Amino acid sequence: MLGTLDTKGDEYAYVRDRVAEAAVDVVVVDAGILGEPRFLPDITRQEVAAAAGEDVHALAAARDRSRAIEAMGRGAAEIVRRLHAEGRLDAIGALGGTGGTAIATRAMRALPIGVPKLMVSTVASGDTSHYVGTTDVTMMHSVVDVSGINRISARIFTNAARALAGLAAGTESPRVTEKPLIAASMWGVTTPCVTTARERLEGLGYDVLVFHQTGIGGRSMEELIAAGLVDGVLDATPTELADELLGGIWSSGPERLETAGRLGIPQVVSLGALDVIAISSTGLPDQLPERFRDRPIYIHDELMVATRATPDECRELAAVIARKLNAASGPTVLFVPLRGLSLLTTEGQALYDAEADDALISTLRELIDRSAVELHEADTDVNDPEFALAMATRLHELVTG
Repeated sequence: MLGTLDTKGDEYAYVRDRVAEAAVDVVVVDAGILGEPRFLPDITRQEVAAAAGEDVHALAAARDRSRAIEAMGRGAAEIVRRLHAEGRLDAIGALGGTGGTAIATRAMRALPIGVPKLMVSTVASGDTSHYVGTTDVTMMHSVVDVSGINRISARIFTNAARALAGLAAGTESPRVTEKPLIAASMWGVTTPCVTTARERLEGLGYDVLVFHQTGIGGRSMEELIAAGLVDGVLDATPTELADELLGGIWSSGPERLETAGRLGIPQVVSLGALDVIAISSTGLPDQLPERFRDRPIYIHDELMVATRATPDECRELAAVIARKLNAASGPTVLFVPLRGLSLLTTEGQALYDAEADDALISTLRELIDRSAVELHEADTDVNDPEFALAMATRLHELVTG
């Protein structure tokens, strides 16, 4: 357990004791700065600060909260990495408000995926993307502030303790056969395509990791590729590029669709949902961004609606795709479905636009460097099973050489 024992010591002691009742050992790391810890930790704040190359007394004297949080988060990350390497860490848990959450989750993100990570936080019901990042941190809402033991917090903290004890006791990884690894991109409106392709690739002996393209999904996929863990990429759904270029809510950043090409990893790419922009539905219709007000709208749920890229925007998107793929240093294939890029944009559906489709495809034909990118066009939509099978088969051919 990692946290600030000066301000949250009583709460940490309560959870520590509940975990210990389950016959699980607890190592407590103190990341506090100002007051004295409420009980003696196993690893002191002095050790945490020193791991970041800092002096805890100097941090306290400076009275700079942001600097202290950054330094103690950095030191805590080093401490937990060390504990894990020594075999002393089977799970990690923490309690806190914004500062404590920032420190603890920075340490959690330093641990490998698969190491259980539980953060009981006052901010768990809001936007937690900054705290979770691209890792597997589990956020539990504290409901009330982490301030004392009362009838509500006692129940929440006890649940957290039971969860931590179970996570720590059950950390043996499942036995799986090592297989070549494929990273694939999917959004709800390309699910039939990616499901068919995934099943085909699994039948050919691959493990397929599918990433949901909601901003963080694309970033997670690019990080996995950058880590050198995948043998091939099926980027069937680069829809986040539309949000990045056109102001949608689920951008994964300007580097999307670049990592595999830069590292020379075989990639098969399509245009799934590239012409769809995700927009927050808060305040609809009056607060819809002005540029989207005269466009067709598809209501997905109470949080998100989708609209369609215009012909001019599709030309911009085509230029982005062409630039990224032309720069690839490894085998790169682009599959273009001529009759629709998603379940929403085929003929007769809410966001169908033949002019925009033509703008996207004709610009790609013009800009794709055929000496660098293998181009396949198919007279079907992206979710046609034969289209998906063709992509999977071609990727298999590229990976096996």
